[in-house]
Amino acid sequence: MLPTTLLVVSAISIVGALLTHNRIQYYIPIFIARNLYGHDQCKKEKLKVPEPMGAIAAAVYSIIILALIPFMFYEWMSIGVSEVYPYIQLLAFLSAIISIWTAISLGFADDILDLRWRDKILFPTFSSLPVLIVYHVCGHSTTVLLPNFVVPYIGHQSINIGIFFYLYMGMLMVFCTNSINILAGINGIEASQGLIISITVAIYNIIQLVRGEGIQWHQTFSLAIILPFIAINYTLYRFNRYPAKVFVGDTFCYWAGMTIAVVGILGHFPKTLLLFFIPQIFNFLFSIPQLFKWIPCPRHRLPKYDEKTNKLSMSTFEFSEKQTKFLGKIVLKIFSTVGLIKLTTTKKDDETFYHVNNFTILNLILKIFGPLHESDLAKVFNYIQILFFINNLIKRF
Repeated sequence: MLPTTLLVVSAISIVGALLTHNRIQYYIPIFIARNLYGHDQCKKEKLKVPEPMGAIAAAVYSIIILALIPFMFYEWMSIGVSEVYPYIQLLAFLSAIISIWTAISLGFADDILDLRWRDKILFPTFSSLPVLIVYHVCGHSTTVLLPNFVVPYIGHQSINIGIFFYLYMGMLMVFCTNSINILAGINGIEASQGLIISITVAIYNIIQLVRGEGIQWHQTFSLAIILPFIAINYTLYRFNRYPAKVFVGDTFCYWAGMTIAVVGILGHFPKTLLLFFIPQIFNFLFSIPQLFKWIPCPRHRLPKYDEKTNKLSMSTFEFSEKQTKFLGKIVLKIFSTVGLIKLTTTKKDDETFYHVNNFTILNLILKIFGPLHESDLAKVFNYIQILFFINNLIKRF
């Protein structure tokens, strides 16, 4: 069954990629005519760029995933209602589709309504419920392995953390759904994140299949969900990379994050999955002072474009000491000391003002390497991601 299933999944994924290419080309003028577009802030000419084209790619993906259901369970089709029919696997597949669809809906709502951050955290929490409920109904393990240095003190190699494991998985799904969205702002950066992480997930599952580790169905399920995403995402990336012909929008970010999270949980590697999000985790932790309003947070934190050099440099902003919370002052001191930010202090009318770059990994790269062309900045970040993933896969196996 396995070779046939993966062959069918691969074939349908290619069909999805071709269909996505066709539909994006078709909808580009329609989006412009319907005023669904944005302006590229990092170009001399502020051309109209269709947005959110991620909605079209997500719609094609939804069709492809539905088309896959009969092929995933064709072996049992002739049996009909029977005790041997894989109801649990079917439930897992359907719960994955529901969670992904709700994430796509949230992303599209964010593109249209510009949702508040508390809504972006609340809605993915509800989106995670179908997957978490099925995980519980299936009786899957909530036991985690402990680090070797802890074992002598605990007396066990593993520990069952029960409900806390579900809490972790719920938080993982919320994080994955938002992490790609936080790290955005230049051509191709969102699509490349989804592409690189999903390819890494696919490689991980293929290695697991070859090594014969785990249950074969879990790896097959993961590949069935992720391979169509890779094919469609790659097509979208080709339109979104520099110079962007389309913007993917928040719809893509939520769709990508939830798809990868669902694969990690129902494929039974939610802890390993975090290794594939290390750049996004760093960016989130780095962004916390601004996201939690310890210091002021501008509406957009994308790098600053210089029309004369056609390059990007660190985006900066200024704020007064009165606008800075106590924790914010501590963070400014620590971050400036370790070289994560460039901080300057001035006095105006007996009041202290801070001038600092925005707290994002893209601005940090520009601080280290200096001004870069937009395409070069995207390449540097992608190389960083790839190096992390190669290192993590080597350590894992």
